Amino acid sequence: MAFLFVIATLIIVIRLYFKYNPMAHGQRFMMRRFINWFPLGMSYAFLYLARFNVIAAQQPLSMSNKTFGMIFGAGALTYAIALVFNGPIVDKIGGKRGIIISTIGSGLADALLGYLSYVWLVKKPTDVNMSILFAVVYSLNMYFQSFGAVSIIKVKAYWFHVRERGVFGAIFGTLISLGVYLGFDWSQAIVNAAAAEPKNPNLLHTIFADLFDFQAHGGSVSAVWFVFYIPAVILVTWGLIDLFLIKDTPAQAGLEDFDTHDASSGEMHINFSLLDLMKRVFLSPVMLMIGMVEFFSGVVRNAVLQWYKPFVEQMHQTGAAHFFYDHWGLLLMISGIGGGFVGGYVSDKYFQSRRFPPTAMASGILTLFLGIMAVSLFDSELLVGIAAVGVSFFTITITALMSGTAASDFGGRKATATAAGVTDAFVYIGAAVESFSMGGIIKLGWYYWPLFLIPFALAGAVIAVKMWDYLPEATRRYLLKVENVVISGPGVTVTETTTTAIEVDEI
Repeated sequence: MAFLFVIATLIIVIRLYFKYNPMAHGQRFMMRRFINWFPLGMSYAFLYLARFNVIAAQQPLSMSNKTFGMIFGAGALTYAIALVFNGPIVDKIGGKRGIIISTIGSGLADALLGYLSYVWLVKKPTDVNMSILFAVVYSLNMYFQSFGAVSIIKVKAYWFHVRERGVFGAIFGTLISLGVYLGFDWSQAIVNAAAAEPKNPNLLHTIFADLFDFQAHGGSVSAVWFVFYIPAVILVTWGLIDLFLIKDTPAQAGLEDFDTHDASSGEMHINFSLLDLMKRVFLSPVMLMIGMVEFFSGVVRNAVLQWYKPFVEQMHQTGAAHFFYDHWGLLLMISGIGGGFVGGYVSDKYFQSRRFPPTAMASGILTLFLGIMAVSLFDSELLVGIAAVGVSFFTITITALMSGTAASDFGGRKATATAAGVTDAFVYIGAAVESFSMGGIIKLGWYYWPLFLIPFALAGAVIAVKMWDYLPEATRRYLLKVENVVISGPGVTVTETTTTAIEVDEI
């Protein structure tokens, strides 16, 4: 049933893509762009399967919270650092090469994690620290994963005009949400089927039993390594598909390139060096503010996505929590898709493609949901589950608007991968902070879990409010020329009037 719902959701998203066409692109262009972004997006979604599978593997590998936090934190920190360096590389080599490097590299690293899992459970070596070795290889996996996000945004920058990027940001959020579903629910389904004595034996367990003799090991060893081998095969397959279908620009696909009116407008003839690209981002106060919003959101998002299921397990909850536990990935996907589309639509429709107003709103509501979690943590499993899903809704909204859209708006086509890399790096610095911190916080008591997160959500809201009116200069000129919007200065205050125009005063 869940799988059919996922298929139905993808069909709806595809329909929305073809229906939403504010720039009046021709049908040939719309179809070729779909052929471009769909395999690119599916590749990115399956990268999440190869990223979050370690969460499902925690229990069968008998990892403590401290060990799990160390492994996930090491991967998140590696991802964050790699983004800073790989973003400029993708700006030079193109998004197509970037996504192929990501899928093939991550697939091979995941296969190695599967082998380590086998050694960990079957060979039981005593002369090597398997936790450290696992963290190293997981970090290698995350290094290759870092090419994925910047590659998808790099390709997007050439194919989507700034006035339609809000909705594409929603598509980006949809892909993230689909990936989270795959990472949690598919990974858990694989782990369940790989158990030596599963509660509900199915065809997948039969296949695993043919490949691994459970009885030869006393029926006590779960074949958890399949949760790594399966994503490895899928990613390599998508990498080969990307090789044939993806084009970096419309011109490479036999269409005409067009001005997307982002920060690179008028600069497409300039050949930026890697140092120029880094300076363009790190010396931009706006880009750094986007990064800070993403840092605070990253702490909150990963702390809830990563630790909700361990919370249910370790608190031995048996009531309403089991609905959320059993359908965690699906609920995250639904909420993430909703959050991405609401934020993108509001940004393009009501705020002239400004990304900070809906981000500020999302951060404020996010704080409210964390407050609900804090006051109901041990009193209402239902409220905690609803609040946790609400956190997913609004953190995906923020990520889709900031890394998925604002980074390319302000970075421009020339530097969009660098900009997206830096902003997404802040997300995973936040993930590393919470991963290394949560083990100690949980030791003090689960009550401190949501309380620890509230200040981060509030800080993100404050910055987004401060940046409420910012637009790239090229977008300002486009709005003035085409949509009769009068703008003065890089930051703007927009006020509706009784006419079709919008008066904008300098802040």
